[in-house]
Amino acid sequence: MHITNESPIYALSKSDEPVAKVKPGEVYTVDTHDCFGGGIKSERDKYGPQYWGTVNPATGPIYIEGAARGDILAVHIHRISVSDTGVMIVVPKMGAVGDWIRRTETKILDIRDGCVIFGKRRMPISPMIGVIGTAPKGSPVPCGKPGEHGGNMDCKLITAGSTLYLPVNVEGALLSMGDIHAVMGDGEVCVTGVECSGTVELETSILRNTSLPTPIVETDDVIATIASHADLDGAARNALKKMLKLLETRFGMKRNEAAMWMSAFADLRICQVVNPLKTCRMEAPKSALMASGLECRLC
Repeated sequence: MHITNESPIYALSKSDEPVAKVKPGEVYTVDTHDCFGGGIKSERDKYGPQYWGTVNPATGPIYIEGAARGDILAVHIHRISVSDTGVMIVVPKMGAVGDWIRRTETKILDIRDGCVIFGKRRMPISPMIGVIGTAPKGSPVPCGKPGEHGGNMDCKLITAGSTLYLPVNVEGALLSMGDIHAVMGDGEVCVTGVECSGTVELETSILRNTSLPTPIVETDDVIATIASHADLDGAARNALKKMLKLLETRFGMKRNEAAMWMSAFADLRICQVVNPLKTCRMEAPKSALMASGLECRLC
């Protein structure tokens, strides 16, 4: 199945009608817009108020057959392909570096042969998904905001080969995604990575009778708990709390042992500091889990 980006949404909501239905284990593709909805086409175009209400359009929601409230949705990302151009902006007073920016500027960057052309440099791309989530429990959440449902986490581990675990809050889960970056650094400090449209190839599976402190992303190398909060300290604290719970409930560690293990072997990292809520992740290396005699896959 191929799902187009013809009818983007600007908030994740349990009330939205699904654009498609898929079965667990079915491999399908999803087209996405860039974070500006394709509105910035040249370096003469500047970011302004016209984008504030429609930032990060997502494709979806996608109804996952058999997903019931209380389940966990495992999203297996097989491949991310990106367009041949990307967009970056800097704007005074926007982002973590905005206080030092004096003028608005837009850059249109060529992407070819697996690299983004940044000035005279050819930098390798590493495509990732900025916005991906299920329907939240309560009111709609704008696509520019992260939360317990996922959303605009801007976590660069959400890439090809990784599995993202999300809560199922409503029947069918209602999965949506968008805001692809050809490459993005931790923090996304000027508000954008290399923003581009693209296509995601993925499949989903359903975990029943399973307790995980979602959102969690699993790669070949790490298992990371993800958390967001109004400030960075709160986001870090929440990511730590989730990892502590994971180590206790999934891996059988005692509380003090888990705390020491985290401090010795795990890494606390920033995902982004520029969205309405900040996002952190706590990474548990699989090599350290295996060395501790622990199973290192979640599904």
